[in-house]
Amino acid sequence: MPAQDHPKVQKVIAALREGGAAEEHVERMQVLPDVVTTAAAAAEALGVEVGAIANSLVFDADGDPLLVLTSGAHRVDTAKVAGLVGAAVVRRAKPDFVATATGQAIGGIAPVGHPAPLRTLVDRALEAYEEVWAAGGIAHAVFPTTFAELVAITDGTPADVA
Repeated sequence: MPAQDHPKVQKVIAALREGGAAEEHVERMQVLPDVVTTAAAAAEALGVEVGAIANSLVFDADGDPLLVLTSGAHRVDTAKVAGLVGAAVVRRAKPDFVATATGQAIGGIAPVGHPAPLRTLVDRALEAYEEVWAAGGIAHAVFPTTFAELVAITDGTPADVA
């Protein structure tokens, strides 16, 4: 089965369309020849700055999933994020927690296409880029988008997360 036909990629494509993503972004979903599970690997494969990669990171915020779409150029400050969302503790989620919340595996988590909508913060640092790239539901699928589109399709909250 070609990777673009993978059920998880198809679910992300459907969610992008349902969420009102630009059709040109949906059509530019691409499957890279190699797995890209880090922002650096994705940036290298795409020929873009690492900051233009929208990392989809799932955190455990007092037991609830929290999706943070952050620029690949920096790390999330979990104490700062806890304050932003009113959580006592925000920590990186374990793989089984991530899989349950997203239906996807770490390294390929898309901003959309999850079993249920996730509370989402979108890193304001991504706004500096005309085009950003996000994962498409598997570790070697990516699609272009914009900061504004990420906020819209995820019903996310713009935030300074680093």
